[in-house]
Amino acid sequence: MLAAMSRPIIGHLDPAFIAMMEEMRAMLQSAFKTRNALTLPVSAPGSAGMETCFVNLVEPGDKVIVCINGVFGGRMKENVERCGGTAVTVEDDWGTPVSVDKVESALQAHPDARLLAFVHAETSTGAESDVQALCELAHRHDCLALVDAVTSLGGSPLHVDDWGVDAIYSGSQKCLSCTPGLSPVSFSERAVERIRSRRSRVQSWFLDLNLVMGYWIGSDGKRAYHHTAPINALYALHEALVILHEEGLEASWARHRRHHEALRAGLEGMGLHFLVDQAHRLPQLNAVLVPEGVDEAGVRAALLERYGLEIGAGLGPYAGRIWRIGLMGHAANERNVLVCLGALESILAEAGAAVPGKALPAARAVYGEQLRREAA
Repeated sequence: MLAAMSRPIIGHLDPAFIAMMEEMRAMLQSAFKTRNALTLPVSAPGSAGMETCFVNLVEPGDKVIVCINGVFGGRMKENVERCGGTAVTVEDDWGTPVSVDKVESALQAHPDARLLAFVHAETSTGAESDVQALCELAHRHDCLALVDAVTSLGGSPLHVDDWGVDAIYSGSQKCLSCTPGLSPVSFSERAVERIRSRRSRVQSWFLDLNLVMGYWIGSDGKRAYHHTAPINALYALHEALVILHEEGLEASWARHRRHHEALRAGLEGMGLHFLVDQAHRLPQLNAVLVPEGVDEAGVRAALLERYGLEIGAGLGPYAGRIWRIGLMGHAANERNVLVCLGALESILAEAGAAVPGKALPAARAVYGEQLRREAA
């Protein structure tokens, strides 16, 4: 990745760069499992990918059903309101998936809603929601479906076309293991038609897809100058997508799940408990409850200072109550799992927590069983 970023800078309309843009679009289509022509990386981080979706699909006065089960659903609501839309919220407890039944009730109560927005993989809690069921509901009620896949792209099963996703955004720095600062997005033909038939101009010039399409897709074989693309960051994304293609998308999903199972066994082996029920738990974002009486910030500081290992703090109502352990991209490997478990167990023991000392044996047992199954 670093080597890719160090390549010589060329122009953002150079024929060689345009050829690479086309390769990136094709590989992003593969990663999203879509044939959407409007699939591209926004030249800004995942938050800009989110805003790209909302400013293009929401007009003043539009009603949007927004699902909130963590931090990032709340940011969706903020985007709707800043676009002049009306947000009808469907709220679920943090750490639980979006309730399909609640969404159905909201859609029935608001037949004039034009968009359903929800988070696939809620980064603040590690909860995964049912994209397929929610998209089916949206279409049944004549709504477009907008999905946050910042933490799921490349790490969890995601089928944009088969599940009927109309607009989706992600981030380059999560399971793609790329440098931060880019946001892959994809829009269905239904969404593109909505964008082209807007009654008002998109409020953001930079994120207006009617303009961006002229650069990333062009017409009659020509590309329109829209902005100076971040060439070196896009080199890195191209390399990240090549690596994902070489591993295989389904293999990447399976790898994240495999190492999560070992991490889960180790965490439970030291007596820790997960925030999210197993049926709705993300493999790449593991939220665990801090044991009673343990200084959660002190543990994180010790992990960083002594082991160079950074884990996330809790957000919102779970600030100070959970740790969020990321297991994403190339970091999802056996060495990292075992180092994390050993370091965390050691620091918890020093802090006076009653840890049984079974973390590493439990994780190794899972890895051993996985090897036996593969050999059978």
